[in-house]
Amino acid sequence: MPLSLGTAAIEPASGPHSSSTSRFISRTFLSPHGSLSYKLYIPASYPGKEPGLVVMLHGCGQSVDDFANGTDMNMHAEQSGCLVMYPEQTRFGMPGGCWNWFDKAHQQRDQGDAALIAGATREVVGEYGVPADQVFVAGMSAGAAMAVVLGCTYPDIYCAVGCHSGLPHGCAGDTATALEAMRNGAAIGDATALTQTAVPVIVFHGDNDQTVHIANGHTVIEHSLSAASANDSQCAEVVKEVGAFQGRDFTRMVHRGAGGTVLAEQWVIHGAGHTWSGGNCRGSYTDEKGPSASGEMLRFFRDVREVRMPAAA
Repeated sequence: MPLSLGTAAIEPASGPHSSSTSRFISRTFLSPHGSLSYKLYIPASYPGKEPGLVVMLHGCGQSVDDFANGTDMNMHAEQSGCLVMYPEQTRFGMPGGCWNWFDKAHQQRDQGDAALIAGATREVVGEYGVPADQVFVAGMSAGAAMAVVLGCTYPDIYCAVGCHSGLPHGCAGDTATALEAMRNGAAIGDATALTQTAVPVIVFHGDNDQTVHIANGHTVIEHSLSAASANDSQCAEVVKEVGAFQGRDFTRMVHRGAGGTVLAEQWVIHGAGHTWSGGNCRGSYTDEKGPSASGEMLRFFRDVREVRMPAAA
């Protein structure tokens, strides 16, 4: 059973947005940077105040509804009482609706896709009173790469990142280098924009991924730990676990710093391809085998909240 962002099940409470039934509503964020369509899932278990928020970024060729169906994140949100926000990339200039994770103009704070997603996140946070330590971002493939960008450029908004089959921040600057990184993997030296504040990250990646090389998942972890070491000279403790779940073997490595601080967690799903682990076949790019990436991400986000890393200065 997936673990919740809260400490216990919460009954619906009275309030301007509370409801005894779940809602999945379409909205549009408007700003000087442009507009962004998104859907917001409000579970029936929504407490009416101070909920958690998970921002979910789809991959190339996926829609918001497709991604929600494939990850089953709304079902998990019912058990945690958290809100789930699904931004949608619909720009005509991006075939397949891919996020511009590989474009330098979108890798910086207050620019491009990063600015739009962060602005829409702030809108939901303000409207629903989401506490600062309960805002998280996750994604698949191009969405995972953009989630990593957001964790690096907006550590004041996002407390942790979930990266499934993604790539590290700054590993590409155009289409050609993006394809190279996807095909062969990006080295830590290619991730040029190390952050001053380490945002915890949980990474899932199949070791049979033919679309995004698994080396990228390793580099996302190395990138995060390198940033963490700039703020904490103590070496991280690493705990390794091997196991199997629903037909997939996996290797899990948990990295913790001083005082048990959560730094990073990596899941390698053996035999899996470019798919969401433990997903639902109602959506694309899913593998019903293996541990639930959605459930484990929510558990990781809860752990990060309970042992919070130092905030950005």
